[in-house]
Amino acid sequence: MSTDTVRTGSAGEAAERRREQRGWYFYDWACSVYSTSVLTVFLGPYLTSVAEHAADADGFVHPLGVPVRAGSFFAYAVSASVVLSILVMPVAGAAADRTGRKKPLLAAAAYLGAAATTGMFFLDGDRYLLGGALLVVANASVAVSMVLYNSYLPQIAPPEERDAVSSRGWAFGYAAGSLVLVANLVLFTGHDSFGVSESTAVRICLASAGIWWGAFTLVPLKRLRDRRTTAAAGPSVHGWRQLAATVRDMRGKPLTLAFLLAYLVYNDGIQTVISQASVYGSEELGLSQSTLIVAVLLVQVLAVGGALGMGRLARVYGAKRTILGSLVAWTVTLGAGYFLPAGRPVWFFVLAAGIGLVLGGSQALSRSLFSHLVPRGKEAEYFSAYEMSDRGMSWLGPLLFGLTYQLTGSYRDAIISLVAFFVIGFVLLARVSVGQAIRDAGNPVPDRI
Repeated sequence: MSTDTVRTGSAGEAAERRREQRGWYFYDWACSVYSTSVLTVFLGPYLTSVAEHAADADGFVHPLGVPVRAGSFFAYAVSASVVLSILVMPVAGAAADRTGRKKPLLAAAAYLGAAATTGMFFLDGDRYLLGGALLVVANASVAVSMVLYNSYLPQIAPPEERDAVSSRGWAFGYAAGSLVLVANLVLFTGHDSFGVSESTAVRICLASAGIWWGAFTLVPLKRLRDRRTTAAAGPSVHGWRQLAATVRDMRGKPLTLAFLLAYLVYNDGIQTVISQASVYGSEELGLSQSTLIVAVLLVQVLAVGGALGMGRLARVYGAKRTILGSLVAWTVTLGAGYFLPAGRPVWFFVLAAGIGLVLGGSQALSRSLFSHLVPRGKEAEYFSAYEMSDRGMSWLGPLLFGLTYQLTGSYRDAIISLVAFFVIGFVLLARVSVGQAIRDAGNPVPDRI
């Protein structure tokens, strides 16, 4: 197979394609544990507590001499990681397309992120700056690795398979997150019987996510293969020039740009909910860490079925309509979250169930839908722009969340502000003619899209 988007071929090619697809699924299995255990469950509340321990009498810490409310430090660190991602992702995407060597770049990003996550074991006392720095490195690394990982999708799956393949990848990720969260829950709730403190148990859970990430990355690195590229090789310092060329190319495909704008908006809301939900649960609703773990575990379990189920819905109603339906569900669920009573775990579990049913599917179908809009031979280049819309541009939500809390002192006000991302994203996506966008990219239009 060439660098062109894969098409259905002989039985031997189909078998090789299936082998690559199974290897591809395992990177979701590897890195999703970071997103689940670290970013969603443990690091937000734990880093906030470390920052509060280091805060002055007024509740402020002073990184680089800037006064920051301790409760906002985690959200600001997430935003800082996004800024770093924006600087690095175009370089990585351009280097992958110019050289055709995605695997070494994927390995470098994955193992840098895994190392930073493992290093979170040393986050104790008042080392909030260390926690912030490790979060920035790990979050930027996972974003860069996802550029390279996602760019394989058009190469390993023909158009008619992509919704299913993308959904299976997300399902693998949520399954891994569920499995590790069960182990986390056992360790955290029974830390006394294991002879460790609660703080040490949290740090073990953080570090184990990095070890898991690094270990299972070996599977895709073994099974995925690099394709020869016809692009002229060159140094990766041309990444920003390549990004500028990509944007110019996309200007000739305004519907692709319109899809990316819609995705940028609604995904900003999704990513902020993922990263800030545990902070909202612990600080505003007064829920225990074990309750948060169970809630996120519920999200993971339901997200497996949700991703696969929405993949099936897409075969009947099309990916665009299914995504639009998920955005309505996001809006209703998040609006209900504003009214959750404090100290009532059962209602938080209901909210978690609603999130789980739409989380994986909305992300998986967005990824597969975009893969149809990518011109052949420009997979990593275009997915670099996509990933900037995914993780790289998801800075406004955490920033708005942190600023709202800093100004009002209320996490309820912060969480309700995120509804706007889903409403605006719905309106923008509804205006995109997906079929015409696929034709503009020079790709065949599936029967149902």
